[in-house]
Amino acid sequence: MDKDKNVVFFVTSLQSGGIENYLLRFIDEFGGRFNKIHVFCKSGKGGQLEEEYTSFKNVEIIKKKVGYLSVADYQFVNTYFKRQRFQAVCDFTGNFSGPIMYLAKKNNIPKRVVFYRNSSDRFNRSFTKDLINSLFNKLTYIYSTKILSNSKAAFNHYYKEVWKDNGKFQVIYNGTNASKFLNETSDLHDEFKLPKESFIVGHTGRFNPAKNHATLIKVARELIAEKDDIYFALCGNGVQENLKKEVEDLGLSDRVLLFENRRDIPKFLRTLDCFYFPSLTEGQPNSLIEAMVSGRSIVASDIEPIKESVPDDFVKELVPPLNVAKAKENILSIYNGNSNSQKLQSWAIERFNSTKLFQEFFEQL
Repeated sequence: MDKDKNVVFFVTSLQSGGIENYLLRFIDEFGGRFNKIHVFCKSGKGGQLEEEYTSFKNVEIIKKKVGYLSVADYQFVNTYFKRQRFQAVCDFTGNFSGPIMYLAKKNNIPKRVVFYRNSSDRFNRSFTKDLINSLFNKLTYIYSTKILSNSKAAFNHYYKEVWKDNGKFQVIYNGTNASKFLNETSDLHDEFKLPKESFIVGHTGRFNPAKNHATLIKVARELIAEKDDIYFALCGNGVQENLKKEVEDLGLSDRVLLFENRRDIPKFLRTLDCFYFPSLTEGQPNSLIEAMVSGRSIVASDIEPIKESVPDDFVKELVPPLNVAKAKENILSIYNGNSNSQKLQSWAIERFNSTKLFQEFFEQL
């Protein structure tokens, strides 16, 4: 343990999302092993989790926009590195880490770590953007000392030809503190005003095309038409804002409950009978992992990052993300008593042990 170690983490913002919650959990468990932790928000904005980050005495937040082609912004980062005494820098923004890694190398920061948290590009493609993306990918590879990912699928996308059998690359899966879910004993039936005998299908995740809320609503509409006791509960940034009108127009407001970001996810998950996760693409689905750890039965997409996140013998039960009929069939199977929760829970608790996986991450810094 090196209590004199200073580290800086680059993120986009502190809005509640997979990267931001992962880093927050890591600081909660391992932050005391550092002297000083800087969290640099490249959008220039903080977010919903800022108060939780600043509750740690050795954490400092820097909010400075870094445009990916702005020379002035990179000059700021260069000066910032010169003034600090960092032993490690970790950038969570994938290929956009490239220029940061170059500047870190220029300033003799010994550990330069990039952590890919998506398994595909998240921008509208064009010739210019693809050219810049390719250049930044090369900078990332050349100037980093370690490249991490939370899925093999990410490396297969970004470094298909070079990552296997290359010691510079390492997959470190998301860690989850199971006790936070296992120790929760209450649910939200009363708050949601739902009958105790109802069957509740739920989802946690921000509103984004990748999360495939469109298919989720189609499945909800058909199941609600068939079963009087099935309800849906969805939460995440932008969910209520973007889905409220559609749900109202479909006449489903009393059966599809919509919430923005919630801080009581263990309690929210305990309210559910089935967790439905129809994502089109993911990095690694932390929401799905949390659902399994909490003992929920799941229905999820048969995409590569999810195949890595469930037991091998469960892969055949995954559903094509746009297949409404198959999703309904699997949800109704759980509704009829064919739960898959017990075998998934014990496996997930062991596979995604946060202390073990965060230790692997800490050792790279």
